[in-house]
Amino acid sequence: MKKHFQFNNNDFKGPVNLPLTMGSGQTSQPAWLEQDGYFQEVILVEDEPCLVKIKCESKDVEGSLDVEVESPQEIQLKVIQNEIKDIFGLNDDLNRLYEFLKEDPKLSPTVEFCRGLRIFKAHNPFECVISSITSANNSIIRWNRSIRQIKKKWGDQYQFSSGSFYTFPSPQDILNVPEHELEELELCGGEKDLDECIDNLKACGVGYRSSYIKQAARMITEDLDLNEIARMDYEQAFQTLLRIPGVGPKVADCILLYGFGRDEAFPVDVWISRIISHLYFPGEKIKPEKVRDFSRERFGKYAGYVQLYLFHYARKSGLLDELAPRR
Repeated sequence: MKKHFQFNNNDFKGPVNLPLTMGSGQTSQPAWLEQDGYFQEVILVEDEPCLVKIKCESKDVEGSLDVEVESPQEIQLKVIQNEIKDIFGLNDDLNRLYEFLKEDPKLSPTVEFCRGLRIFKAHNPFECVISSITSANNSIIRWNRSIRQIKKKWGDQYQFSSGSFYTFPSPQDILNVPEHELEELELCGGEKDLDECIDNLKACGVGYRSSYIKQAARMITEDLDLNEIARMDYEQAFQTLLRIPGVGPKVADCILLYGFGRDEAFPVDVWISRIISHLYFPGEKIKPEKVRDFSRERFGKYAGYVQLYLFHYARKSGLLDELAPRR
């Protein structure tokens, strides 16, 4: 099955900037690979592999999106379209968001810096959990590379007209992966030299997070149904995610925002703490818990977008450099 269609600007509300969205470091998944002008990735639609290729028709963020899809199975086009809309936040009304941001002089400057930036939602919640754990105290480039390596080593491979693509491995698959080279050496019975042991989590560059990834996979396999998270209220879901090894408050909110579309989540790291303190509590040092509570109450259903826009604005405007500790 191959289909080609467009999302016209009357199919969504407000601008769409795919390159900006892809490069913004959201921890739902690595940025999709760009080839021949299209961002491309395989997703599962009704448990069937489907290659999605998507690009902006022009540099005008108010323009249309061009989409090609390909699958070895017949899948209803409407189902695929709904999945793509969900992943790229095309159901979000950015015009309303911008009205909200412009009501606050502290947030208003973010609009022009971030026009068309949308929530990039996970198509696989478990991939989002592992991506978010791997992103902690890590660069966007490094955690993207690590997740891609995990997919290539242990995910399912699918061949399409534009090449090979890989799904993210299941929690059970991750449980069967050696954590480090010594475990791999032991499992192979000494048939390899130590420097040949590259089929383990640490070899993917995740560092100390390899233990957290294994423990998270075990918990999700044995004790925690991710489908239940979607049915919980925000606070119950937040507290439940904190039980997963390697998941603190910031990572839990990333999982809720990017994995489950909980727009009221507000992930807080040291940089967001500095930004909120600078804007709303000048001269004070505010603890992350207070930043999170303040932001969720003040920004409400737009909290996730405010966090995303503030961080991108601070990166591009020079505010992050201004807020960095002086040496």
